[in-house]
Amino acid sequence: MSFTFSQPGAEIFIPDGAPETQALARVKSLIVGAHQDDVEFMGFPLIRDAYGTGEPSLGAVVMSNGAGSPRAGVYADCTDEQMQAIRRQEQRLAAQVGRYAAMVQLRFTSKALRNPADPAPAAELAAVLRAMKPETVMTHNFADKHNTHLGTALNVVRAIRLLPKADRPKRLLGGEIWRSLDWVSDQEKVRLDAGGRDALAAALMGVFDSQIAGGKRYDLATFGRRRANATYGDSHAVDDLEQVAFAIDMTPMIEDDSLAPMDFIQGFVDRFVGELRDTLRSAGG
Repeated sequence: MSFTFSQPGAEIFIPDGAPETQALARVKSLIVGAHQDDVEFMGFPLIRDAYGTGEPSLGAVVMSNGAGSPRAGVYADCTDEQMQAIRRQEQRLAAQVGRYAAMVQLRFTSKALRNPADPAPAAELAAVLRAMKPETVMTHNFADKHNTHLGTALNVVRAIRLLPKADRPKRLLGGEIWRSLDWVSDQEKVRLDAGGRDALAAALMGVFDSQIAGGKRYDLATFGRRRANATYGDSHAVDDLEQVAFAIDMTPMIEDDSLAPMDFIQGFVDRFVGELRDTLRSAGG
C-alpha cells in the first residue's frame, strides 16, 4: 500500500512493527485529533477498551504539526522546529505505551486545517480511512472552542463523505477537550467509561511532558473532568462509574451529506434550551 502525503515528515508509525497493510486493516476504532496529545486526552475510553485485548485494534491520526504549542520551563527556548520534533516523538511514544495498531501524523499547519478551500487534509485522511475501515471514529465536537479542533472535526466529516456510504464508519463521536458538554441534555450525552485504568491513563498523559511541564496541567484537569462527569451526571443516583468521558453522537453527519454542521449542533442547543425552560417552569420559575 502506498500513500502520498503532502506535508514534510508525515508518517505512518506501526508500534509493533507489523506490515503496514496488515496493521491498518486491523483498526476497529480510530481517534482523530488536531494536535499531539488530543488523542489521549479526548479518546482514552477507546484506548482503554482496546488495550490488552489481543491484536492491536486502536488507530490514531494527528492532523497538525504541533508548531504553535505553548511552551515554558525547560521548553521555553524551543523553536517551532524543535517543538515539532519533540511532539512528534512524544506521540510515537504514546502509541507504543497505548499499544496502538497504527499512529498516523499528517503534519498540516493549523492554517491549512482551518481553510475549507484546501482539499488536502480531507483527501489524505480519506485515504487513511480507506485503508483502515474503522467501525467507530472519534474526533472533536462542533462546539469545541479551539479553531484548529473545529477545523479537524470538519475535515473528518469531509473525509468520511468522500467515501461511498457502504465504506463509511458506522459511528462518529465528538469528544470533549476545549469545552465540556454540560450544555447537552443528559439523555443525548454518550457516556464512555474512562475508569479502571488509571496507571495507563497517567502513563499516556505523562508522555506529553512538553505540554504538562511546559505550562498546562492537562493531566490533572482531565482526571478531574472525568471524575466530575461521573459524580455530577445524576443527582439522584450513586455513581455507577468511577470516571466518565462525555461525547455526542455525530453519526447523522456521515449518514446525511446535506446536513450542515451548524444545523446539527444548533439542534443540541435548542433541545437543551427547551429542557431548561420546561424544568424552570415545573419549579415555578
